[in-house]
Amino acid sequence: MADSTFDIVSKVDKQEVDNALNQAAKEIAQRYDFKGVGASIQWTGEQVLITANSPERVRAALDVFETKLVRRGVSLKSIDFGDKEATASGKEYRLQGPLKNGIDQDNAKKIAKIIRDEGPKGIKAQIQGDELRVSSKSRDDLQQVIALLKGKDLDVALQFTNYR
Repeated sequence: MADSTFDIVSKVDKQEVDNALNQAAKEIAQRYDFKGVGASIQWTGEQVLITANSPERVRAALDVFETKLVRRGVSLKSIDFGDKEATASGKEYRLQGPLKNGIDQDNAKKIAKIIRDEGPKGIKAQIQGDELRVSSKSRDDLQQVIALLKGKDLDVALQFTNYR
């Protein structure tokens, strides 16, 4: 019998992020506490840019955006705003965060180590570019690995695909 496998990936649904960003922009434009502070949220290439005239307003706009992301089922780990400190640029403050697609090598090694150390015996994890392929003879073992990884607090949002 052939091995059963699944892939561990970290992909962001850009359309859902775009919808959340548009909803947040609309709310920021309409809310009374954002009037006259020059608050805006928009795309700059593959990054989300939030601007306002004070760091507090930038964080408030970020909070609105994060709320919209959560409502749309997008993990907050999929956009990296760093330490969430707004940087001054002239008279306005900015906060930029890129979308995180794929699992970088460090996190892939960390996930593979967790699977080796804490997962059932006989499980193989292979790093393939920006994703991991996990294989085993037993489908039950694969389900245990999925449950194990869902219980861990990792730096990336994980999805489990191609379960065969």
